[in-house]
Amino acid sequence: MSSPASRDIFRKFLTRKGLRATNQRLAIFDAALAQPEHFTAEQLLDYARTIDDSVSRATVYRTLPIMTESALLREVDIGSGEKFYRPNRDGDGTQVAQVVCLDCDKIYEISAPFMSWYGSTVSSKLGLTPVRQRLQVSAHCNRLRDTGTCPRRG
Repeated sequence: MSSPASRDIFRKFLTRKGLRATNQRLAIFDAALAQPEHFTAEQLLDYARTIDDSVSRATVYRTLPIMTESALLREVDIGSGEKFYRPNRDGDGTQVAQVVCLDCDKIYEISAPFMSWYGSTVSSKLGLTPVRQRLQVSAHCNRLRDTGTCPRRG
């Protein structure tokens, strides 16, 4: 669930961008921050409509980049042609690595604090300052390979 502080951050960000905090945008915000797992724009549309049935598909697609730019959401591209999103609950700036199961399309995130060091080290050798980075691993399920079943597969 969204906190009053994160909602305030979102409202202020909208104001700085010259945008209004409409009921639809706030429903999208609340629905997005309530999600425990990665979600797509279409899934977010369904979640947001449980809060406010007037939420439009267009508003969801326009609001997602705003929320990503505000750093309240992380965008994850696993190369499938569809983007996934997840609330950015890592207020301490901890880097995460993503592991994508190619068998069930589940996205796992694990703490990867070494990424800050690595990004700074390789960038500084070139006289650059890192802005963002990501580590993504694609993998197959060992249990599916060994037994033919995977508890996560739908």
